[in-house]
Amino acid sequence: MARFEIPASEMAMMGGNSADALCELGVIYATGRGCEADLVAAHKWLNIAAIKGSDRAAEFRADVAASLTKMELATALRAAREWMTTH
Repeated sequence: MARFEIPASEMAMMGGNSADALCELGVIYATGRGCEADLVAAHKWLNIAAIKGSDRAAEFRADVAASLTKMELATALRAAREWMTTH
C-alpha cells in the first residue's frame, strides 16, 4: 500500500500540521505545483485539514472527490485515517 508521508522539514515549512498548512498541501498535490499532481494524496491532506476545521479544505475535498474512482477515494480515506491515528 502506498504511504503518503511528508518529511518533518517540509511540514515545518508548511507551518506544522495546522488546518491551513494541510489544506495548502492538499492544493499543492491537487494542482501539481512543485510536484507531480496526485489527487489521492490531495484528497488525503484536504480531508485531514477539513477534519481539523478548514471549511476551505472541505470545499476543495469535494471537488477532488468528484474526480476520483471509488477505489482511489477508499485509498485516500484509508491514508487519512492512518495519518490521523499516528499524528
